Amino acid sequence: MASRFSTGPSTQHRPNEADESTSLLIERRGLDIANGNSDREELDTVFWEDEDPEHPWNWPRWYTLSNCSLITAMTFLTALASSIIAPGVPQLMAEFQTHNLQLAAFVVSVYILGFAAGPLIIAPLSEIYGRVPVYHVCNIGFTFFAIACALAPNMNTLIGFRFLSGAFGSCPATIGGGSITDMVPQERRATVVAAYSIGALFAPIVGPMVGGLLAHVFGWRWDFWLLSISGAVFSILQLMVLKETYHPVILERKVARMRQMTGRKQLRSKLDSGLSPRAYFVRNIVRPVKMLAFSPIVIITSLFIAITYGYMYVLFTSITEVFQRYYGFSTSTVGLCFLGLGLGSFLGVGIFSAVSDKILNAKAAQQASSTTSNAETDSSARSKSVVQKEALKPEYRLPPLPYAVLSLIFGLLIYGWTAQFRLHWIIPVVGTVFIGLGQLLLYMVLQMYLIDSFTIYAASAVAAITAVRSISGAFLPLVGLSLYERFGIGWGNTLLAAVCIPLLGVSLALLRWGEWMREHWVVKSL
Repeated sequence: MASRFSTGPSTQHRPNEADESTSLLIERRGLDIANGNSDREELDTVFWEDEDPEHPWNWPRWYTLSNCSLITAMTFLTALASSIIAPGVPQLMAEFQTHNLQLAAFVVSVYILGFAAGPLIIAPLSEIYGRVPVYHVCNIGFTFFAIACALAPNMNTLIGFRFLSGAFGSCPATIGGGSITDMVPQERRATVVAAYSIGALFAPIVGPMVGGLLAHVFGWRWDFWLLSISGAVFSILQLMVLKETYHPVILERKVARMRQMTGRKQLRSKLDSGLSPRAYFVRNIVRPVKMLAFSPIVIITSLFIAITYGYMYVLFTSITEVFQRYYGFSTSTVGLCFLGLGLGSFLGVGIFSAVSDKILNAKAAQQASSTTSNAETDSSARSKSVVQKEALKPEYRLPPLPYAVLSLIFGLLIYGWTAQFRLHWIIPVVGTVFIGLGQLLLYMVLQMYLIDSFTIYAASAVAAITAVRSISGAFLPLVGLSLYERFGIGWGNTLLAAVCIPLLGVSLALLRWGEWMREHWVVKSL
């Protein structure tokens, strides 16, 4: 059975179409017309046609892939910027003549503080004006402030420019998930989100490796020159290729064309909120806050991701210090110690891509089979594929979650105690493999859960968790080095692992009662 949004030919405009009745013309242009007795409001409401080529789900596969690839590439670059400077911090501290350890950590993590501020503005703007204009403006802002960082004359200026670079750089991490939701149906979404998540989570691991080599050969400022050059290239490519994906904006443009074509000014989009741009902006900027305040699943996932994301930046700010002090690594070689996190992240992507959609579709098929077996079988019965699609539940994304938490706990303990006892450096690196695996798998599972739960408001849901996780990523590393100084890396990591133990219980509770919480605590008036 063909999907309402499946690929197919559009209704062609014929020369004699202007002589046809208005109702027939409007029907061919995509109005929701039930029958001749439809009331005026239904006649004036515009929605997608069957097999509408303007719907992003119906775009050619190559075009969807090109858009997703460019968004993923920019996500990778902006995430790379978060940690690329870490190995060069000793150089810039010496150049600016400061020895404060907290300030050394803050010059890295302040970028993530920008990631907390940016989404609260970027997400609502993308839902008013569309994704593409916001991408373009933020790409330019990110590139400009990367250049400013490369030319910074002192520490205070560098910190300020890093914050602004992070605020603009948060764009693809904030609305990229929403763009993928716009373009890819739920049953095929996991693999695309997995590839996109590499940008958000693997790039900060690559950053210190690249940054260490650049800082060793050319100096720390070339870390920012690399970001600015790459940002300019990706910005130009996105200007040439990106196409608007946000459904309400596309549909509103379609309505505007139909008003001009038919002369019927009362036509309106079915997805139109009826609000002015100012009122809509206020509602959209409040939406992530409302989700954080009133939605249990957003609160739980935000805390989950905030803790694990903060741990990742504790590692980013401490691995250089640990391996240089304990194992005598140089600035040019210490970046290799991040390979464990990178390998773990790749394993997490592979596991998620392999099992997530399979679990989702298998559970949906099981639910659909149970539903159809209890329903009457007649000529008007819905097809099994339709029932199965309706049975797709966001909670079917959650089964890998407890295993991700266990991997994180195990990795923290291995990394901490093997480094504490000065065992061969490869063993603590192996521990970071489990940390990377658990952290990335946990992040992707929970992000997909929110995207599937909030669909059209996915960008706001992702903005909420991005803001919370970024605050954690900015401030938790400030205590990381002090924690290791006071307790040692063994007991310090044991404390971090102990915090994760309650998360294991929460993950099991989410598996059991997640659907009930999602359905009983629906956030009103989003």
